[in-house]
Amino acid sequence: MEFSKDDVRKVAKLANLALTEDEVDRMAHDMGEVLTHMEQLATLDTSNVEAMAQVLFAAPDTASLRPDEVRERTVLGTKEALQNAALSGAGHFKVPRVIER
Repeated sequence: MEFSKDDVRKVAKLANLALTEDEVDRMAHDMGEVLTHMEQLATLDTSNVEAMAQVLFAAPDTASLRPDEVRERTVLGTKEALQNAALSGAGHFKVPRVIER
């Protein structure tokens, strides 16, 4: 399947990535290969394959769940929540800006 350079540029823009033309070419090729592989997988007959939720071992549905237990819980206040914050102010965590447009 074809994955065009324009498709790569659109996805890169949505992900806020700056790609060189060489990277755009490579990504278009690689994504095309992935889509071709997905098309091949879609042609497989899986009608006789039992549905699986856990692929590592056979176990009952509740094997990885602990039993429910009621525990006493105290509400964490703002002061306690912010006591280890690197920066805080006005009752909130302060973090540096990471996305600029």
